Amino acid sequence: MINKSFWSERRVFLTGHTGFKGSWLSLWLHLLGAKVRGYSLKPPTTPSLFEEANIKKIIDSQIGDITDKTLLQEKMLEFEPDIIIHMAAQSLVKYSYKSPVETYEVNVIGTANVLEAARSCPKLRAIINVTSDKCYENDGRSYGYKEDDPLGGYDPYSSSKGCSELLTSSYRRSFFNVKGVGLASARAGNVIGGGDWANNRLLPDILRSFEKNEPVIIRNPNAIRPWQHVLEPLSGYLLLLQKLFKEPKLYSESWNFGPSNDDIKSVKWIINNMIGLCPGNSWKLDEKINVHESSMLSLDISKVLNNLEWSPSWNLQIALKRILKWHRDWLDGADMHEICISEINEFTKDSQR
Repeated sequence: MINKSFWSERRVFLTGHTGFKGSWLSLWLHLLGAKVRGYSLKPPTTPSLFEEANIKKIIDSQIGDITDKTLLQEKMLEFEPDIIIHMAAQSLVKYSYKSPVETYEVNVIGTANVLEAARSCPKLRAIINVTSDKCYENDGRSYGYKEDDPLGGYDPYSSSKGCSELLTSSYRRSFFNVKGVGLASARAGNVIGGGDWANNRLLPDILRSFEKNEPVIIRNPNAIRPWQHVLEPLSGYLLLLQKLFKEPKLYSESWNFGPSNDDIKSVKWIINNMIGLCPGNSWKLDEKINVHESSMLSLDISKVLNNLEWSPSWNLQIALKRILKWHRDWLDGADMHEICISEINEFTKDSQR
């Protein structure tokens, strides 16, 4: 259970706060009473959840690049964090083929810069590096990857996340263990939710096509992924950090946060269910795509089930309905800050049942 008293007045340095996941986490941390300084580039899309939910008014937002080591260290040391959550990343597989060097610079060197700056923070007690379920060497298996399976990656994005995991392990053993600072990594599944407008991502592509009354262009309808609502892994990160803060030796490891096996579904399943919720829409195959993507990916979450007492709360059907409701509220001009807060509160109640 997320402990509000633990987070009250806690100083949290969050990279990637202007992104989709970072914006949701900024809202949640503020709701818990934490003092948050975000460090990130400007919002990556227009519109963006960061702007639509007016997040810049509730946290200390610093615009900067994690590849700028000097500025990053200045803003981090000035803030004196208790906790660091590293989420800033180049997060798209297709883009990584167009810009592989940038992908490695951000996801590997950027992570090194964050951890190096963190070494100088005198009050720091816990760090979590959020990587990806794609950090594993995908061998096409039909069952979930465990935390001790080999790391790797065919495409530059996946490979960069494997590198980020190796870097985290090295810094943990070389520097943070001896200081008594907890350093963990979190590997989440395919995260979906309201407020995501990224290109080449399934749910945003679906919603854009629905708005235009155009067929949804699908790259790989038979690809199977571990889909989960954005609040699912975020709740896991918060719970992990509570434990990591108090018992760093016990929890300084890698952790998978994914859905139940019933929610590991194909892209075709997602689009057909979205069309079922919004009749009259359609999809067609993108014949031009020629980049490699793994056909099957799932996570074994037995470790968090047994050791963190964390488990998924909203199944995929609920997640899709909530995404549609969120998007319709946005189209209707609702106060999206209040809509997001309401959704976090509802998720919290459901997760405690």
